[in-house]
Amino acid sequence: MNKRLSGAYRQGVVSIIVNSLLFAAKYYVGIVSGSVALITDAWHTFSDSLSSIVLIIGTKIAHKPADSEHPYGHGRAEVITALIIGIFLALIGFSFLEKSIYKLVEHRAASFGALAIGITIASVVVNELLAQYAFYLSRKTKNTSIQADGWHHRSDALSSLIILAGISFGSTWWWMDGVMGILMACFIFYASYGIVSVAINPLLGEKPGSTLVKEIRVICDRLAGKPIMAHHFHIHNYGVHSELTFHIVLAGDILLDDAHALADEIEKKIREIYSIEATIHIDPANDPETLDDIQHDPLE
Repeated sequence: MNKRLSGAYRQGVVSIIVNSLLFAAKYYVGIVSGSVALITDAWHTFSDSLSSIVLIIGTKIAHKPADSEHPYGHGRAEVITALIIGIFLALIGFSFLEKSIYKLVEHRAASFGALAIGITIASVVVNELLAQYAFYLSRKTKNTSIQADGWHHRSDALSSLIILAGISFGSTWWWMDGVMGILMACFIFYASYGIVSVAINPLLGEKPGSTLVKEIRVICDRLAGKPIMAHHFHIHNYGVHSELTFHIVLAGDILLDDAHALADEIEKKIREIYSIEATIHIDPANDPETLDDIQHDPLE
């Protein structure tokens, strides 16, 4: 099992176990105390377990090998997984916003007992630890869906903070719980936007980074022994697999075998260094369209 897949499994399993226990505790205390807010927060916690199940399933699909119907593999399932979790976050944000506005309109303040306070504090700590663990695994494995799951854990910690704020200041300022709810909803919308935008870019297509382009140009010129003006770069990301296409310029009288050997050597080096599959198109130096193509390269 590779690093990305094992990281998603570890994060998902830990999240499901911990959040299922938190859900049971919050729901029980909510029923005993008659707290609608705590019961709602319990279901929010349960949604973390659902997102973790989506994470495990999506990552497992993403690592299926290529087949006749999916020649580039199933890597974008991982991106779609992050998109689904981002949408989950947005729905949770709308729920917070609606309930917070309702509290302000109805002049309702939060009211909890000592047991509810203890469970809520534990929820803040545990979910922030889960979020930090997810962010750590995301940085280590470069798996965006794990990062999205981490933000979902953080949203649960924030929802518990809203309840604690209501406990701390609700007796003095009845509107504090509602205002904090609206602020946290805005934060969750921002987090959701970040996750969704990161997930959508590979689906829509994006240009390769300027650093990557510069480094590949250096590789091309070094292997060719002279400048060969690599240009017209396009990259296609499939989660765990990336395809890169670009052009190089060679003398019009170069032997086909030599041109093919150079292209193979460059592709092999890119594969070794970046784990990217490259496809190279060769432009003849004496073709007037070649100069025009270079001049209109969008990366220039």
